[in-house]
Amino acid sequence: MDALAFLRADHESVLGMLEALDEVPRAGEGVGLGARNDMVTTLVIAESQHEAVEEQFFWPAVRRTVEGGDELADHGVAQEDAAKRILQMLEDGEAGDAVFEEALARFVEAAREHIEFEQEQVWPRLREAMTPADLEALGEKMARAKPMAPTRPHPGTPSDPAVLNTMGMAAAAVDKVRDKVSGRDAKKPPQAPPN
Repeated sequence: MDALAFLRADHESVLGMLEALDEVPRAGEGVGLGARNDMVTTLVIAESQHEAVEEQFFWPAVRRTVEGGDELADHGVAQEDAAKRILQMLEDGEAGDAVFEEALARFVEAAREHIEFEQEQVWPRLREAMTPADLEALGEKMARAKPMAPTRPHPGTPSDPAVLNTMGMAAAAVDKVRDKVSGRDAKKPPQAPPN
């Protein structure tokens, strides 16, 4: 799968989750809030894995191959770092709580802005700079890495590919153990098998 097709599938999944969250009650008791918590947990997992893979592979490719790639990558990573802080607030909160709902509203806006930035400003330039074979190889790397990526935001971890190859892998292992013990792994979004 080409890198941009891989990322587009992730973006469409996230946008679908954001739309579904609009349908689930924000206040009250019972099933609505439980469903909202579960949906946000799934969103946190999906976004944490997506951002880790982008920071490990996508943004370095943008830096290497696109003219002005450092500026684009710096902007994209800054957006992702801000999103991780919001995701941590969601991870720590409960649906229906005012702080949680405010954080979710901020995340929805930030996620849509980030997706638009990537798709409208970065992807066209990357498609011009990389060959189809290179985009395919990049997509395959990202698809293989995603199931092993952290499932929690880790806003204190630097968004550096070298750090993600070491500390990120350790964080991912701890996340997966915590997810298994807590039952959180049942809320993982479906993942396409790597090629």
